[in-house]
Amino acid sequence: MSDPLGLVGSGGATPHLPIRPPSQAPKGAGAPDFKSVLIDNLQQVNEMEQDATRAVEDLLTGKRDDLEGVILATEKADSAFRMLQSMRNKVMQAYDEIKQIRV
Repeated sequence: MSDPLGLVGSGGATPHLPIRPPSQAPKGAGAPDFKSVLIDNLQQVNEMEQDATRAVEDLLTGKRDDLEGVILATEKADSAFRMLQSMRNKVMQAYDEIKQIRV
């Protein structure tokens, strides 16, 4: 087994990895900001919800007869929505903590 990073055969010594503090992390010119990532994720969750709604409507009208695909689409949309809701809760917790900081 090869070890391209040299982490296994270091003999117990701590490997020297180039670790930078967050303040010195390089800022890429093409790196997306938080707002654009959030908006993209909201759009993706919205598309999944619309696909799931369309799949249920197609099943009810008889245009579609694969129940497994409909269940998969609804579960996928539900998971995406729960993940988005969890992210919102974490952001709100962080905001509440920041509000409590005394200056």
